[in-house]
Amino acid sequence: MQFHLNGFRPGDPTIASAEAALPPRAPDRPLPAEVDVLIVGAGPTGLTLAAQLARIGGVTVCVAEQKDGPLLVGQADGIACRTMEMFGAFGFADDIAREAYHVNETVFWKPDPDAPGRIRRSGRIQDVEDGLSEHPHVILNQARVHDRFLQVMQRSASTLAPDYGRRLVDLRLPVGDEPAVARFERVGDESAAGATETVRARYVVGCDGARSAVRGFMGRTLAGDAANQSWGVMDVLAVTDFPDIRFKAVVHSASAGNLLVIPREGGYLFRLYIELDELDADERVANRNITVDRLIDAARHILSPYTLDVKEVAWWSVYEIGQRLCDRYDDLEADDDVREPRVFIAGDACHTHSPKAGQGMNVSMRDGFNLGWKLAAVLRGRARPDVLRTYSAERHAVAKRLIDFDREFAAMFSANPRTEDDPDGVDPAEFQRYFQQHGRFTAGTETRYAPSLLVGDGTFQHLAKGFEIGTRFHSAPVRRVADALAMHLGHVVEADGRWRLFVFADEAAPDAPGSALATLCERLTTDARSPLVRSTRDGEDIDAVVDVRAIVQQRHDEVTIPEMPPLLRPAKGRYGLLDHEKVFCPDPRTGGDVFDLRGIDRTTGAMVVVRPDQHVAHVLPLDGFDALADFFAGFLLPVR
Repeated sequence: MQFHLNGFRPGDPTIASAEAALPPRAPDRPLPAEVDVLIVGAGPTGLTLAAQLARIGGVTVCVAEQKDGPLLVGQADGIACRTMEMFGAFGFADDIAREAYHVNETVFWKPDPDAPGRIRRSGRIQDVEDGLSEHPHVILNQARVHDRFLQVMQRSASTLAPDYGRRLVDLRLPVGDEPAVARFERVGDESAAGATETVRARYVVGCDGARSAVRGFMGRTLAGDAANQSWGVMDVLAVTDFPDIRFKAVVHSASAGNLLVIPREGGYLFRLYIELDELDADERVANRNITVDRLIDAARHILSPYTLDVKEVAWWSVYEIGQRLCDRYDDLEADDDVREPRVFIAGDACHTHSPKAGQGMNVSMRDGFNLGWKLAAVLRGRARPDVLRTYSAERHAVAKRLIDFDREFAAMFSANPRTEDDPDGVDPAEFQRYFQQHGRFTAGTETRYAPSLLVGDGTFQHLAKGFEIGTRFHSAPVRRVADALAMHLGHVVEADGRWRLFVFADEAAPDAPGSALATLCERLTTDARSPLVRSTRDGEDIDAVVDVRAIVQQRHDEVTIPEMPPLLRPAKGRYGLLDHEKVFCPDPRTGGDVFDLRGIDRTTGAMVVVRPDQHVAHVLPLDGFDALADFFAGFLLPVR
């Protein structure tokens, strides 16, 4: 898909009218007086959280944003494979992939040893290793990601939309069972400027950026150091003879600085991250009064001998590198084991770092994805409030590792190339190896949550070696038995707040007397300790809380749905219609047998428990019903 040929235009590129392409503005209305969840900030983190709560339903939400309308241009653009998997759960990964630039290879440039004032290509690597994810690493304007989340919210039963032009001026933290009380001032709208509104909320989530007001009212701070290095970034439409302008390119020059090329969607636009001067101690980049012409001139020098003729700058900014982290992401103290957390921070409000590794927006959105289903489960009476304690512990560990990685990555990126005169510099080949070595981390697939209330131990990990407990559920190709549809197994995990139980059957026929699959399904259906029996309310479908799916070892033409246990063909809905889409089998024609790809023990089979945020919570044997029941009883509430 090509667009932006005659100038950058924000909004949906498939809509011809420039005005109609922009996201619709929500109607001006008073803020609600009382809600279950108040989200402060409508950036990627806040919208991820809001979209998930809207999809799950049954929760009242207010999203208050200080800006006067939806984001239209600029800021983050890298979307990691793991984030695309999350977008798949929301139903718009394919739309993103269709519009975005796909990062297939990364190229590296270094000073030409025969002519140090020039650069030459020094290496090329595949950007994402084969088989890491069924989704690509892509580049797309952050505003277009916002648009997709806004659509999810608008299409939900609640038709949720942000309320713009509201600045948080006061937040009284909750005491006991009393709600939090937030006071907002109207900004941007002259007719209402200065007016205040009050919202009472059971829970508050600050997704309001690095200068978070919510964090300030919580009394928390970001701790860390700046690297005293300034960088500029600009999205441009330009004519250049640099041969790798449509590849992600890392450029180290001998003396003019370093630069990162990020091709953008549409085939013409590209982004340049440009190294500028070091800052003095305690100096801010804003004091330098850097202009866009300065950025263009710096880029031209770094790319020498290639030319750069900038025709239009769609967006630009300057920033300073820093790595900062908040010690906790909720309003509890470390020794408080009595209260439930009621106020949270997420995204840039609790961690900041350089943008060149492409992790800021990705990690921040996954903060929201981690927290949303937990809030919904507690508010809807599905889960104990204890589950909310796991948010800060899980996501802080992820950010801590990111901060450590980013500090080293940013230092290597900014360092001068190693020469005889500068032996302390970085060898560009060493940087390339480092970049490749950490590919899984930057793809977002290495996140692993530690054992907790929501993550089991590894006693039976050997039964499903490829589904590591605590990591994201690594999808694999399968064929649906009912209609022979070739698909990815992980795509049944939607952002709807439900748990998934994938039952990988043993070698026995599903309808064989006493088969492990049939025995497990029988106990899940009838045993009072089963999470399906214990936590599913009268009138709800049997899979309203835990959605059970089976993967048999036979071919799709060797088994039929009527021979499956009733749990795998349940009657659902007002008419009691049968669900035929719960049984799968291997499909070697589309990339390998799922049992072999993910190391499933064919003799015994295995249960793989998957959380609503797509992370593997537990691996158990097929005869491990009691352990399964104990695990869910640890956090799911029984039906009253």
